[in-house]
Amino acid sequence: QVQLVESGGGLVQAGESLRLSCTASGRTFSTYRMGWFRQAPGKEREFVAAISWTSGIAYYADSVEGRFTISRDNAKNTVYLQMNMLKPEDTAVYYCAAVRLSRPLREVKNYDYWGQGTQVTVSS
Repeated sequence: QVQLVESGGGLVQAGESLRLSCTASGRTFSTYRMGWFRQAPGKEREFVAAISWTSGIAYYADSVEGRFTISRDNAKNTVYLQMNMLKPEDTAVYYCAAVRLSRPLREVKNYDYWGQGTQVTVSS
């Protein structure tokens, strides 16, 4: 059974940092990329970042480029999202997900597996 388990969310003030973690289990993910999405109340789920397990090449949404960094630890089957200079508009539930390498990585519909989400709240 595939499981993606996120952790690390919380309440911070604007300008502060958080690091989210996502630990994957239940299958081999070498042919997948791992992505982070977020969903704010009343809004659609949106792409944040993604990374390949094998190459480590990372992709970012324009809104987080330069502030967020995605990384992975293959030995721990864990993907991280380091979030710096947080803004109130970053407030959302953050989800970890997995998409096959052959599929476009910025669309929710292409992802096969999802975590349960972790809340990030940034106060002004």
